[in-house]
Amino acid sequence: MNSTDLTKLLESVSAGKTSVKAALGRLKHLPFEDVVYAHIDHHRSLRHGMPEVIYCEGKTVPQITGIVRRMLKAGSDILATRANESVYRAVRRIDRRAVYHRSSGAIVIGQRKKPGTRGTVLVLSAGTSDIRVAEEAAVTAQALGSTVATAYDVGVAGIHRLFSKKDLLDKARVIVAVAGMDGALPSVVGGLVDKPVIAVPTSVGYGAGFQGLAPLLTMLNSCASGVAVMNIDNGFGAGVLAHRINLLGEK
Repeated sequence: MNSTDLTKLLESVSAGKTSVKAALGRLKHLPFEDVVYAHIDHHRSLRHGMPEVIYCEGKTVPQITGIVRRMLKAGSDILATRANESVYRAVRRIDRRAVYHRSSGAIVIGQRKKPGTRGTVLVLSAGTSDIRVAEEAAVTAQALGSTVATAYDVGVAGIHRLFSKKDLLDKARVIVAVAGMDGALPSVVGGLVDKPVIAVPTSVGYGAGFQGLAPLLTMLNSCASGVAVMNIDNGFGAGVLAHRINLLGEK
C-alpha cells in the first residue's frame, strides 16, 4: 500500500464506505520499511499489541541507531535488548529519554505513557548470578505495560527464602522463575501456586550444566503442572509471554 492507496482508504473511511475495523485490518498488512540491512515492521503493534523489538547482538551501532531513528519517527516505543554501553551512548545521543538497564543490557525509550496493570508479573531468580536474565524478563514486561514485582536469590539452596515471599506469590497473576544450576526453582514454585509459571533456564553453572542444557531438561521434566519453559537465557521471551498472560486478566 503506497501513499495514494492510504489516502483513498482514509477517504473511504471518512465517507462511511469502509468501517474503521476494516481499515485497521488492511493497515495491519502495510509493507515494512526497507532500509537495506533491516526490514522494519512499523505496524507490528497493530497485530501484536507491541512494537518491533531491537535485538542488538550481531548488529553494528550504525545499524541499531538507524533502526531506532526510524522507529522513533514512526512514533514507536523502543525496547532494545542485549545492548552494551557503546550502543546505549549512541542511542542516548538520538533521544535523551533513553534509559539503560545495565543489569540486563536493555534500553527503553517510552513515547507513550502506560498506566500499568492491576495484575502483577512476579519475576524470581534462583541465584544472584541469574539476575541478568531475570531483569531482562522484568524490564520487558514493564516496558510493555505490566506491573512487575521481583524477588531475587530465592533458590532451593535456601528454600526458606522463597517461603518468605509467599505474599508476592499469592498476589501475582503470572510468575517467571529463572534458574541455572539444577533448575529446580520453577518446579517448586509450580507446586505452591495456582497461576501460570514461566520457567527460564540460564547458562549459569559448572561444566555438567552444559551451558544451560541441564536446567532446561529439568524444567521440561517438571513434576509440577502449569509450568511452561522458555529457551536458555531467554528472559525477553518470558517477559513478553508473561505480559500477554497478564493482559488476559485485565479484560
